[in-house]
Amino acid sequence: MSTKEKTLTPKLVKKLWVAFILLVLLMGVSYIFITSYFASKHYEETTQRLNARIADHVIGEKFQDASPFLKDGSVNKPLFGDLMHDMMAVNQGIEVYLLDDTGKVLYSVVLDHSDNAPAKKVALEPIQAFVANKGEKFVLGDDPRNMARQKIFSAAPYSIDGHQGYIYIILAGKTFEQVNSTLLGQYFAKLGIGAIVLTTLFSAIIGSLAIWFLTKNLRLITGTVRRFQEGDLEARIEHPEKSDIAIFAGSFNDMADTIVGNMDKMQSVDALRRELIANVSHDLRTPLAILKGYIETLQIKRDSLSEAKKQAYLQITHDNVDKLSSLIHQLFDYSKLEAEQVAPVKEPFSITELSHDLIAKFRVLAEQKQITLELDDPQKNCIVFADVSLVERALQNLIENAIKYTEPEGKVTLALHQKGANIEINITDTGTGIPINEQPFIFDRYKQLHKGSKKRGYGLGLAIVKKIMDLHDTTITVLSRPKQGSSFIFNLPAYQI
Repeated sequence: MSTKEKTLTPKLVKKLWVAFILLVLLMGVSYIFITSYFASKHYEETTQRLNARIADHVIGEKFQDASPFLKDGSVNKPLFGDLMHDMMAVNQGIEVYLLDDTGKVLYSVVLDHSDNAPAKKVALEPIQAFVANKGEKFVLGDDPRNMARQKIFSAAPYSIDGHQGYIYIILAGKTFEQVNSTLLGQYFAKLGIGAIVLTTLFSAIIGSLAIWFLTKNLRLITGTVRRFQEGDLEARIEHPEKSDIAIFAGSFNDMADTIVGNMDKMQSVDALRRELIANVSHDLRTPLAILKGYIETLQIKRDSLSEAKKQAYLQITHDNVDKLSSLIHQLFDYSKLEAEQVAPVKEPFSITELSHDLIAKFRVLAEQKQITLELDDPQKNCIVFADVSLVERALQNLIENAIKYTEPEGKVTLALHQKGANIEINITDTGTGIPINEQPFIFDRYKQLHKGSKKRGYGLGLAIVKKIMDLHDTTITVLSRPKQGSSFIFNLPAYQI
């Protein structure tokens, strides 16, 4: 087993542990803040509900004995001093404010005893809402000492000596905030320590169970994959649709089926190739039988046959020998190329001289068919770096093919042109052309193209050319139109002298 395979699962488990711990810590912190927030809101609502009538009590009890205003209309400060003294004896967090009917702060003891003077005016909407629902609903009002915050309060309207307004009592003043801040810090410290201990304990227990459960299907899939890797081609993940990672499980099964299917196809193609070779071998027997028949006829009836008959029989024998020789040679060459038993031996050589030799070799055949065979620009000497024997074989197949499908009075041209760092080789004919729908398949092995009811060739010549081009890391292109001829073009690297 490779190191990568051994460390695959531990890495995943480690990542799951990290993710799980971070998630639990996030949940713990969120829980502390949410608990603190709602606990604070619960305390404020409870405190406001319990002290909702305290402002009414101040007006009903304190203002009956003495007016909050003096005869000159100013605020009765001694009365408010006694009032705050009584209030703070019960709750030191309370702050009492005297408001007019516009929300303006007329007086508060904190005005004389605090560095933070109260705001001159507070919003009346929360106060009016509190009075309207008689303190039954939770309402926050402005804090005259910190207008950026809102606090719980009690309020009641007054109408005394021509003065109208509200008694506004903050139930959680600055003193309360200071004490609450200290206690809240201690509460968070204790809650944090407890949360860390509990989180660690439950993370270890729940995390182990959760990770084991989450990776159960992954472990099963990993085992199946390793079985397949070790050669059990029947190994598949059972019921992939029920897996926690159904997409991965299904993808593996599909991949395994594809691999096995491709192996079956390769075996099928190999069997088909053997069958095709067997068929071609069978085709060899037919011309051999013809050869044998004509030779026996010549031997038996050589005295009774006319000279013309003898020449005809000999020509038929000669043609069949050429066909057999060509077919056998092609099969031999292609089998070696297909088996990758041919390694190109590249060297610099004159492709112009090679072309002259091939033109001379096929000129007799071309003249017999009344076809013009020529080399374009024969004076220019082009040097390429390639395997001379393989290139010769490719050119021979292409020229022979061009002559074969060119009608009498036609023309076959072999052209060589410098194209940058390459030499372009172009074999053009004026023959019957190749149907457009057949052009993608002309280089396929054993492909036999149909023209009407007749098969065109054995399908190995161009396949051999394609293999030779592959060995030279180049491609061959065909340009053809029916009845307008064809051009086969490929490039070879020019040799720099």
